[in-house]
Amino acid sequence: MGDPDPALSDDALLVLYANGDGRAAQELTSRLAPRCLGVAMRVLGNRAEAEDVTQEAMMRLWRMAPNWQPGQAQLSTWLYRVVMNLCIDLKRRQRGGYVDLDAVPEPEDTARSAAEQIQDDARHDALQAALMQLPERQRQAVVLRHIEELANPEIAGIMDVSVEAVESLTARGKRSLAAILTNKRQELGYNDG
Repeated sequence: MGDPDPALSDDALLVLYANGDGRAAQELTSRLAPRCLGVAMRVLGNRAEAEDVTQEAMMRLWRMAPNWQPGQAQLSTWLYRVVMNLCIDLKRRQRGGYVDLDAVPEPEDTARSAAEQIQDDARHDALQAALMQLPERQRQAVVLRHIEELANPEIAGIMDVSVEAVESLTARGKRSLAAILTNKRQELGYNDG
């Protein structure tokens, strides 16, 4: 038995896993875990916590695999919703505790100059700090829409709200981000031209 076909759908891979194919789990993990980690990182602002949330979300996926009904929902939507719920639960337990953004390492990119790297890091840090100032639901909507580039109906399913609520949360979040970052434009190397 060879490796699963990379063209197989997420649903098909989950069915293979539920039937005992461990390679299907490896393929699904390589597809889904990085995006889950990205969402959790943006929502939580802490890599260790995001890794824990991603691991727990993947464990929940494996536990529910035998009961998955292909075609009823998109697997990635279900998984994003689990990630969001785990992030919300963690934030509730922390009750607004301090998140050390300096502890989040930035990936190195040797293709850019040191000055570009520093400026990109400053922009990333400023965006992350601004995101962390948004109300929780606005941050979730902005991350899913503008960073993960999901469609509003999918976000509505993940957040369990209407499409109109997603549009409202996203619009308010963008306005708040703009207000937070407006005085930092020149500092971050954006020239008004």
